[in-house]
Amino acid sequence: MKRERVKQFLALVLVFAAAVCAFLGCGSSGNSGGGTAADGKKTFVFGDTTFNAENGESDINPHRDSGGWACIRYGVGETLFRFNDAMELEPWLAVGYENVDELTWEITLRDGVYFTSGRYLDGEAVKACLEALIADHPRAAGDLHIAEITAEGQKVTIRTEIPVPALLNYLSDPYGCIIDMEAGVTDQGIVCGTGPYRAVSLTTDTSLVLEKNDHYWNGEPKIDEITVRTISDGDTLTMALQSGEIDAAYGMPYASYPLFENDAYTFTSCATSRVFFGAMNFESSIMQDPAVRQAVAMGIDKEGFVETLLGGNGYVAEGVYPENFSFGGDAVTAADYDPEGAKQVLADAGWVDTDGDGVREKDGQKLTLRWLTYPSRQEQPLLAEAAQATLGEIGFDVVVNNTADHNRIRADSGAWDIYVSAMVTAPTGDPEYFFTYHCLDSSSSNDGHYHSDALEALAQEMSKTFDAGERGRLAVQMQQILLDDNAYVFCSHLRMSMIMKSNVTGLTAHPCDYYEITAELDIS
Repeated sequence: MKRERVKQFLALVLVFAAAVCAFLGCGSSGNSGGGTAADGKKTFVFGDTTFNAENGESDINPHRDSGGWACIRYGVGETLFRFNDAMELEPWLAVGYENVDELTWEITLRDGVYFTSGRYLDGEAVKACLEALIADHPRAAGDLHIAEITAEGQKVTIRTEIPVPALLNYLSDPYGCIIDMEAGVTDQGIVCGTGPYRAVSLTTDTSLVLEKNDHYWNGEPKIDEITVRTISDGDTLTMALQSGEIDAAYGMPYASYPLFENDAYTFTSCATSRVFFGAMNFESSIMQDPAVRQAVAMGIDKEGFVETLLGGNGYVAEGVYPENFSFGGDAVTAADYDPEGAKQVLADAGWVDTDGDGVREKDGQKLTLRWLTYPSRQEQPLLAEAAQATLGEIGFDVVVNNTADHNRIRADSGAWDIYVSAMVTAPTGDPEYFFTYHCLDSSSSNDGHYHSDALEALAQEMSKTFDAGERGRLAVQMQQILLDDNAYVFCSHLRMSMIMKSNVTGLTAHPCDYYEITAELDIS
C-alpha cells in the first residue's frame, strides 16, 4: 500500500509539472487538442488506455480478435440491433425481425443506409459480412451456430444449426458490426462501416484518425475529424488531458480524478457488467486442492479494494453480474472476506508454516501462488498488490507477474495458478455470454481447464431456453456452481467513466461499455 501511495504522489507531481508547462506554453511538441478552426472545421482528440494489441484491439476489424470493440466504440461500425440504457435490445440497422421457428430468424433491414464506401446496405451485404464473420472469428461461429444465410432485397433470413435463443443479442456484440466486405480490410485493419465516422488511418498502439461520414443515415455528425490516441500509461493520460493535448479520456487513473473535479472538466459515469476476476488453474497442483481455492476466495478484501484503491469507483462483486441484472448481485452467495477463517481452512487441510518464514507448506511444497495479470487495465495491478498483502497474511507467498505478455503466458497452464483479468460479462444483455466464453469445456477462454458436469448440463438447458426469466434463473444456478467450487473469484464491477473538457458534449457512458463516439459528440 505504501508503494501505491508513493505512485499516486509521483503522479500528482507529474500532473502539476505538466500543468505548469502548459501554462508557460512549453512542451506540447505541436500536439494539441481539438476545437473549431478558422475554417469552421471541428476536431476532437480522444485518449484511451485500452486501444492496443495487448487487449486484442490491434485494429478495428470486427472479425479479428476484439477489434469489434474499437470498431463500434469509435463510431465506425454498427450492429443490426443495439442496446438502450436499460440493456434492452432495440432495432438499429434492422427495423424488425420475426422468429419464424426455433431455427429460423427473418430480419428486415433499414432503408436508406450506406457504408462509408458508398455501397448500399442490403441483404446481400449483410449476408456477406456475417458469412465472413463466422469463417474468421471462432467465438462468433460458436455463439451463432449459423447453418445458412439467405438474402432478398432488405430481408435476411438466418437458419441456425441448433436453437440459439440469444441470437439477436449475439448479433449485437461488437463482432457483429456490419462492414462492407466488397471494400475489404486494409493491411492496417481499416474497414468500412455504416457509422457516423470513417477511418482514414490507423497505426497499432499509436492512433486512429477518423473523418465525418457526410452521408450518415442517423443525423449529421458534428465533428469533422477525430483522433483516437492510444495512451496506455495512466500518468501520461492524466498529463495529456491537463495540458490540453487531448479533449477527453477513457481509463484515467482513479488517483487523478480529484484533479478534474472542477468546472473545467465534466465526468460521465455508469455501472457496467465489466468484472475484475480471477480464474483458478485446475492444472496447477496447489489449485487442485479445494482448501487452497477456498482460502484464496476468503482472503481477498473486495470492499477494501473498491473503497480504498478504486476510490469508490466500482461495486463489490458477489458473482458474475452486478446488481442491476435480475440474475446478478446478491442473487448468489460468495465467500466473505475472512482471513482467520481462511487460516483455519488451510490448517485443517494440512497447510502449516513449519519453519516460521510466514509461508505455509504441505508435503514439502511451499504455498506459492503465481498471480498472472496485465497492466493495461489500471485496476489490476492495484488488485494484485492488495491481494499480495492480504493473502500474505494468511500464509501465501503471492508472486505477481503483471505483464503485457499475459496472453502468451496464460496459454501455458504450467506457468500460473490464478489469472486475473477483466471482462464485460453481459455485453449482449444476456447471461449466457460469460459461461460460453469462459467456463465450459467448449469455451475459447477456459484457460484454467475448469469442468463441472452440473454446469455443462445447465448450459445445455440454457441453450434451448427462449424464456428470459427462465434463462435468468438458470444463470443464478450456474453462478452458484462456480462460487461453490471456488473456481473463480469475482472482486468488483466497474463504474465506467470518461472525463472531458467542459466544452465537450455528447460523450456519454453506457452500461454496455462500448458505445462512446456517436453523431452527438460535439466540441465548442
